[in-house]
Amino acid sequence: QVQLVESGGGVVQAGGSLRLSCAASGRTFNIYAMGWFRQAPGKEREFVASIGWNHENTYNTDSVKGRFTISKDNAKNTVYLRMNSLKPEDTAVYYCAADTTGISVYSYWGQGTQVTVSS
Repeated sequence: QVQLVESGGGVVQAGGSLRLSCAASGRTFNIYAMGWFRQAPGKEREFVASIGWNHENTYNTDSVKGRFTISKDNAKNTVYLRMNSLKPEDTAVYYCAADTTGISVYSYWGQGTQVTVSS
């Protein structure tokens, strides 16, 4: 079992920045990758970014490239999502998730943190 706890959400004006954190605990040695997803009201959950747990490969969805950066601190078992130049369309509940399968299947999820970007 892996437990995930997100923090760092809030309300920010368009053009502003936020940093989300996701602390992992439990059987973290089983993690292959960590990902950030988001779900806006009335929309399906979508992939935002991911990072390898034991390597530095990262992936971002096109809509956040150049604005969002995923990073990690293995010593703290924590993954971050730095979000710059935020837009109202970035408003969503942001979730972190852990892939313990190695094939990009995310089995463990945090409770989510709300990000609201005002125009």
